[in-house]
This record gives sequence, C-alpha cells and structure tokens, in this order.
Amino acid sequence: MLDDLLASLGEAEKLKGFSPNLSWTHYRTLSTVEQHAERLFYEIEAERCNWSQPVLERQIHSHLFARLLKSQDKAGVLKLASEGQTVERPMDVIKHPYVLDFLEIEESHRLHESELEAALIEKLQPFLLELGKGFAFVARQQRISTESQHFYIDLVFYNYLLKCFVLIGLKMGKLTHQDVGQMDMYVRMYDDLKRAGCRPTGRPTAL
Repeated sequence: MLDDLLASLGEAEKLKGFSPNLSWTHYRTLSTVEQHAERLFYEIEAERCNWSQPVLERQIHSHLFARLLKSQDKAGVLKLASEGQTVERPMDVIKHPYVLDFLEIEESHRLHESELEAALIEKLQPFLLELGKGFAFVARQQRISTESQHFYIDLVFYNYLLKCFVLIGLKMGKLTHQDVGQMDMYVRMYDDLKRAGCRPTGRPTAL
C-alpha cells in the first residue's frame, strides 16, 4: 500500500537544497531513507520541529510517514510529502499504530492498564512526541460525574492546534463494542460538564 501511495507522488517531488538548520548527522540519517518523497517529509519535519538527530532516527525507524499516510486521501498524501504534517482536523494527528517502544517494556511482560498508564506518565515527554503536534497534558484519572455516579478518564490532553480536548482510554486486549460505547459516553459527558468553563472551539476527541 505504501509503495502505491508513494508512486502517486512523482509530480510533487521537488529539488530542495540543504537546510542550515540541520546538521551533517541529520543528513546522514536522512540518506538512509530510499524514497524521495518520504525523505523530503522527514527533512521538512526535522527542520520545522527542531528534531535532534536521535529523534529524527526514531521517527524514521518507527515509520512515522507510513503511519500518517494511512489516514490521508490522495490530496493529503501529496500535501504530506511536499509540506510536511499540517494539523487542521482530528484525522491529521491520528497514527496507525502508535509506537510505544520508548517505554522499554519487554514483550513478554503482561501489563495491567494502571501499569501502562503509570509508564506513559513517567515517559510523558516522548509520549507527547509520539502523539504528535500541538498536544499538552491536562490530567490523569480525571473525574467526571453525574448526579449519581463518578467516572474516571485515564488520560486527558489538549491539542492547541485543533482547539479540542483529547480523551484517552487505555485498554489491554481486544477492543470491544462496550469499550467504544464507554468512550463515546465519556466524550459526550466531557463536552457537557467540562467545556462549559473553557469553551474551546472543537468537540472532545477520543483515542
């Protein structure tokens, strides 16, 4: 699938000079990327986001470009390769999948949801980098309440580019319809109970 998408980028490819904001080690790392459009994307993002060489290397090894491509239509693919990542709608920040290798957890270790949550909070800076552009941490286990019951949202972030809250529910194992329904309920409750005092323009989004 990635090869098909990259093939459609031929007309969008442009020659680009070396950036004075990127070091030789950046360009040595970029030279390992074979596809021109993909390499151009990483160069644009490294310069725009001020990535260090290790961060650039991780983004390449975690296939950031390919993960972002999966949420784009053809026009979005062309824009991604020629302009880098622009955030205008929730789908622009969605990755498939998210890569949490920075947690350095052995594959054989079976985590509980609370342990995963604690590990993400401990490595909050790389987690924000993995989430993408414009994210700020708001709360952990944030309580929302009805007249008769309390509920707790695992992680809450705010995206200042999209001007909306992002609610994250951590689930181990296969996602069920019940899980989806629960997150939809949280989004509607958060919209009703929490946004009244803040009023960002975007409705909360669940991940």
